[in-house]
Parts: sequence; C-alpha cells; structure tokens
Amino acid sequence: MIHHSAAPSNPASRSGPILRVVIALVAVVAIAGCGSSNSKYDKTTNWSAEQLYADAKSEMSSGGWKEARERLTAIESRYPFGVYAQQALLELAYVNWKDGENEQALAAIDRFQQLYPNHPGTDYALYLKGLVNFTPASAFMSSITGQDPAERDPKGLRASYDAFNELIKRYPDSKYSADAEKRVAWLVNTIAMNEVHVARYYYERGAYVAAANRAQTVITDFEGAPATEEALYLMVESYDKLGMTELKNDSQRVYDKNFPNSEFRTKGLKADKSWWNPFN
Repeated sequence: MIHHSAAPSNPASRSGPILRVVIALVAVVAIAGCGSSNSKYDKTTNWSAEQLYADAKSEMSSGGWKEARERLTAIESRYPFGVYAQQALLELAYVNWKDGENEQALAAIDRFQQLYPNHPGTDYALYLKGLVNFTPASAFMSSITGQDPAERDPKGLRASYDAFNELIKRYPDSKYSADAEKRVAWLVNTIAMNEVHVARYYYERGAYVAAANRAQTVITDFEGAPATEEALYLMVESYDKLGMTELKNDSQRVYDKNFPNSEFRTKGLKADKSWWNPFN
C-alpha cells in the first residue's frame, strides 16, 4: 500500500489568523489616534455657556485671541438666545479688533445692533465701533506715501466720527463719552486736515482754482478747527496766483485777524504743524 505523505500546509492558511490580528490592532490604534487628535476640540462639548464665557475671558486676558474667538463663537451657536450670547457677540467684536480683524469686528457690532437695539451695552458697541474705524493721522500723510491725497477717502474717519457722535448724543452720561469727546475733537481736525492736504496737493501742481475751492470747504465745514490756519493761507496764495485781488484781500483780512503770528507767513508750506498728530 502506498502511503501518501500529508500535503504541505499552505502558508497563506497559516498567515490568515496573524493577518487578522494585525488588521485588528491597526484599527484599534487608528481609532485611538482619532480620539486623541479630536480630544482638544471635544473638551468643551458639555460646557455650559457660563464655562465657555469664563474661559473666553481668561484667554482674552492673556491675548489668546484665537481660543477666545472659538469659545465665544461656541456660545453663539450652542446658546443663541441666552444672556451670554448677547455679551459674547460684543466680546467677539473686541477680540476681532484686537486681533487685527477689523472687518469681522465691524460685522459683529452691526449684528449686535440689529439683534439687540435696546441693549444696555449699546453705548459700548458705539464706542467700540468708533475705535475700530479710528485711523491715525499718518494714514493721510501723502508726502510719505506719494499717493494723490485727492484719491483718499477718509471713510473710516467719518464712520468713527459718526459712531462717537452718536454715543455722545444718546448716552451723554456713559463712562465712554468723555473719551469719545476727545476723539471727536481730534477727528474733526484730522478730517479737515485731509481736505487741506488735498488743497495743498492742487496748489503745488498749479491747480489754483481747485486749491482755493478745497480750502474754502475747510473754512465752511470745519469752522474753528486748527486746520483752518493753513486753509486760509492756501486761499490767500491761490487767489494771489489767480490774480483775484478782491478775494485775496478778503481772505487775507480773515487770515490776519485769526492768525496774526502764523508761521506760514515766513516758512510757507514748510511750516511744521504737528499739532494735529494725535501721537505728538
């Protein structure tokens, strides 16, 4: 009788169980990995609005704008009708402003004003809106940038002025009104000074009619602003260049009466008028 030896075992059949174990281990590791990678996003899942707000304030105090934004946004999405959602929207505007996201800050303020027109924090919303739009004077120094100042639109400054003015009129007793008044005084002259820069630009290029007209706008719209000194000087010089003696003499009388010691008489347009710079 011929005895056949047993058939050699199939390597694949032996590796089957091992392969299944390896796959199972990989799956477990992958699941664990996913859990650990998502843990930082899930930790606030069951947090209350109060917890989220407290953590946001903590992040804000240390300059953690990104984390603060995440907490405040979570309050809005998870607890949209609560008191914390209202405050979170104001805080979100502040966080975006401090983080350099001015457009997002203004969008948050506008949303707040639309949703809560009679909110006790409206005075702060107006104050913050004024701050976001507040632009330093250097933005209008065409001598530095070389840009035609006639192309500049002081839209931000005017928006800032409007917000501060509304705050002062609607909430005269607000703790923010005193600072708003100081900023309005600066804004009036800065907007006027922007007009003067445009008038100067025209004058230096021989467009004397345009220069005189722009300077006249400063006298008419911003009476009493320090910028009127240079505006009057430009009017006198422009009318002189145009040979309009009567208009020149009229402007000269006003100029002499209001600014008898003006430096423009001796230094011309090189006179240093740094008084309108808020950082000086």
